[in-house]
Amino acid sequence: MASSGAVTPASPKGIKIKPAQPGVAQFGCGFLTGPPERLEKTVMHYKNCLRVIFDHTPIVPQTSKSSKGQVLTSLTPNYLCLQCSTTTTEHDCLEHGNETSHRFYVESKSGSLFCQMCNDFVWDPTLEELRLRKNGTGSFSAKKRKQDELFTDPSKEDAGVISTNTVEAPCRASGIRGIYNMGATCYMNVILQSFVHNPLLRNFYLSDGHKSKNCDYDHCMSCAMDEMFQDFYAQESTSGYSASNILASFWLSKRKGYEELASNKEQDAHEFFQFLTEELHEINGDGKPSSQQEDPSPKRLKMGSETACKCIVHQTFYGKLQSTITCQNCGDINTSVESFLDLSLGLDMLSKKKSLKVSNLSVQKCLDEEYKNAERCEYTCHACGTQEAKKQLSIKSLPNVLCIQLKRFKQFNGSASKIDTKVSFPLKLEMFPYTNRARGQDKQQNFELARGCTYDLQSVVVHVGNLESGHYVSYSRVGNQWLKFNDHTVTLASKSQVLNEQAFLLFYVIQSLA
Repeated sequence: MASSGAVTPASPKGIKIKPAQPGVAQFGCGFLTGPPERLEKTVMHYKNCLRVIFDHTPIVPQTSKSSKGQVLTSLTPNYLCLQCSTTTTEHDCLEHGNETSHRFYVESKSGSLFCQMCNDFVWDPTLEELRLRKNGTGSFSAKKRKQDELFTDPSKEDAGVISTNTVEAPCRASGIRGIYNMGATCYMNVILQSFVHNPLLRNFYLSDGHKSKNCDYDHCMSCAMDEMFQDFYAQESTSGYSASNILASFWLSKRKGYEELASNKEQDAHEFFQFLTEELHEINGDGKPSSQQEDPSPKRLKMGSETACKCIVHQTFYGKLQSTITCQNCGDINTSVESFLDLSLGLDMLSKKKSLKVSNLSVQKCLDEEYKNAERCEYTCHACGTQEAKKQLSIKSLPNVLCIQLKRFKQFNGSASKIDTKVSFPLKLEMFPYTNRARGQDKQQNFELARGCTYDLQSVVVHVGNLESGHYVSYSRVGNQWLKFNDHTVTLASKSQVLNEQAFLLFYVIQSLA
């Protein structure tokens, strides 16, 4: 019988949580409990699933078979059965469970455990610790490196915090969408995809870097870009995106030199990249049209052009080239510096050199020819008046995102043609040998400096076909997974597929940002 007296608030009592025990689920699922031999088998199967997810190429756990035996790949996560070797889609997961009475599945991207009976992801201390170890170090071993001991182990956090659950961003709102072709606009689509998956540009637009509500520009390209980033990363849509506002801003732009691009004919993706960066610089930089800006002279560049513009375009793409001319008679040296948006590597002359085998042509060899070898140049020495000199190009300042153009289109006698020479390119690119800092330093200094000059491949633009009936496609990396973007169609791609393409544009991100 309840007491009729006044109720006084009592002091809150601390909730005691028992320490985690192997195989005993404290939150969400009681179906994981069982005899030791069953738990041991579960752990063994879970380890095998984690090996498939984290040890193999990312395309493997994204591949499943239909009920008819057809091999399918999916952009959304698949589910690896914990009780057999089946990999199934989310749609077919329930059917497999009903046929086999298998109820536990491992999600193919994170390795998290899903219980069909709970209809939710579940947490088990033993399995979660295995997942964190494998994902973090690539091993199930509990041994840690000394520097790792500075960081806390997420699996040992307060169980009460874990039980409150966290809400993650939907997997579909991850920037994975195709872009509709609006009439020979594939050249525009591939550049937009490379921008969408550029970490610096993504962070700029998603953090309100361009304030569209306060923008006074008519038909503002940066406002259109801001809208695109919001639609790609803030919505759970996987359908194609219509970049109509970007196309309209492009056609209505008054920027000189790009009038021919604004048509319904096939255009050069590299020229659109140049247009887009100049347009975004004007809007997000000092606000002056290009006709009012001073031409970048060596004097201006030396006096601090690195700090002249802090816009997102300069912070992302711009670097500095150093040209050193040495008189072969008196040894006088003349040095000048100029900024660059991208590095253009000529293929026509290189493919004709006897010292370079066409079958072994690579981006590194092209860079060697351009930035390691000095060449004779037309120059009159102001010290001795002779005209015998050599010119050496090197990179003084590397950008955060390095764009490399392989010049596949050439003009000869008034006609254009395409160079189909195969040029290999790496997933990881070391740019230190091409900088001016690589000369005159000891090995130890070189090693320390080189650590900040390593790039990871982020996007690849490919031109397929000839000049009259060609088409652009692109590849971009999302985490460790490569995706192919063919206008509005998006498919999974393997690393080997990417590396076997005839690249036209390569986008590398400095390793500290990739």
